[in-house]
Amino acid sequence: MRGGGLLVAGTTSDAGKSVVTAGICRWLVRQGVKVAPFKGQNMSLNSFVTREGAEIGRAQAMQAQAARVEPTALMNPVLLKPGSDRSSQVVLMGKPVGELSARGYHGGRQKELFEPVLACLEELRSTYDAVICEGAGSPAEINLRRTDIVNMGIARAARLPVVVVGDIDRGGVFAQFFGTTALLAPEDQELIAGYLVNKFRGDVTLLEPGLDMLYDLTGRRTFGVLPYAHGLGIDEEDGLRVSLRGTVRESVVAPPVGADVLRVAVCAVPLMSNFTDVDALAAEPGVVVRFVDRPEELVDADLVVVPGTRGTVKALAWLRERGLADALARRAAEGRPVLGVCGGFQVLGERIEDEVESRAGTVDGLGLLPVRVRFAREKTLARPVGEALGERVEGYEIHHGIADVRGGEPFLDGCRVGSVWGTHWHGSLESDGFRRAFLREVAAAAGRRFVPAPDTSFGALREEQLDRLGDLIEEHADTGALLRLIEEGAPAGLPFVPPGAP
Repeated sequence: MRGGGLLVAGTTSDAGKSVVTAGICRWLVRQGVKVAPFKGQNMSLNSFVTREGAEIGRAQAMQAQAARVEPTALMNPVLLKPGSDRSSQVVLMGKPVGELSARGYHGGRQKELFEPVLACLEELRSTYDAVICEGAGSPAEINLRRTDIVNMGIARAARLPVVVVGDIDRGGVFAQFFGTTALLAPEDQELIAGYLVNKFRGDVTLLEPGLDMLYDLTGRRTFGVLPYAHGLGIDEEDGLRVSLRGTVRESVVAPPVGADVLRVAVCAVPLMSNFTDVDALAAEPGVVVRFVDRPEELVDADLVVVPGTRGTVKALAWLRERGLADALARRAAEGRPVLGVCGGFQVLGERIEDEVESRAGTVDGLGLLPVRVRFAREKTLARPVGEALGERVEGYEIHHGIADVRGGEPFLDGCRVGSVWGTHWHGSLESDGFRRAFLREVAAAAGRRFVPAPDTSFGALREEQLDRLGDLIEEHADTGALLRLIEEGAPAGLPFVPPGAP
């Protein structure tokens, strides 16, 4: 079935589009189908670097892993990386091409990108048996329909059938399904094949009368009811839409190997990017990871992580305003562990010269590491491999800041002074041997009787999670009907649901 396709849309942001897309990809590849994910336009601060050095949304990299294919820029041709509430860096085919306000983007630039986006989709469809596309937000955002290149715009141009996902755990899912359909133009409604309920708790027979009424109202069936699944730990797409204050990263159920647990506090800095770095820590038995924004929450932490950010200077000011900068300085003076990653590494240095991201000029850093950072206009995008703590390490780099390391002990591309570490490498903690060695050092410095599990494989755990997503689709969705949609498109004669687009 060369060139089959499906668009997974959602009633809202965070309805479950990313995980459903990944689940369908994993289910299809287990059936012997050569499948690829696609998202024409993604807005996310969590990104990834492909082997050819292109930056794409991390969710699409995760979906490619679900499909068991290598991620490429074709799978996410347009990535928007917010720098404030009103502007974003535009990344086209993996490379930054400028900074635009929301009005500037939707006022013209987005429409210019439609042909490149469609060309990427068609190239994937010519190569793969099936392409599972993910929408963004809701397809019924009627104020943006004219310039849409990711939802019904791409669906209509490529004649893709659409399944709409709704999160029933939030409530109001029937109104969302009906309203989403009823606000679309007749030409768009022709492609809305039906619905998929996500995150259902309880007895599904209690839901069935509602599904029957929804069919009577719309003429469209529901292709499955997916149960609420705990502990998936799959990469979040967007750190802006979720408040991480006090959020605890879900850990494996296994008890700690040693006598103590290890507590990790992650500073929830503004415009936090690639906070998925700490997922590998949360995967370790006995490691508890939580996001914090107050200095008192660092007191009992055995390790504090200052994560990446799209606004390094803004994050530095935020740390000072909240008293976290002083708390980090006290930790360093006491020999208590601190890890800075990418933007978090930069703020731990002596000085930042930024005429690119914030245009703030020269700003003093926290002075915990002998590093001076200068922001370059060209972004560093790399997949480095190296060694640290006697173990092989793989990572990826996404940054404008160039670090001039002036002392300390070498640590990946950064340095270490006492119990303060800094590096530009995202993803380094996914290297199992290195993660265990690092946690042993942290436990020793923190005085904890924590012992890393000898057999935790982050890669294997991620594969298990992706298989669970495939299982959810296989066990709780009408896979035969989904396969017919992918091969044949939306059914003919789907009724129009008034009033349609205004």
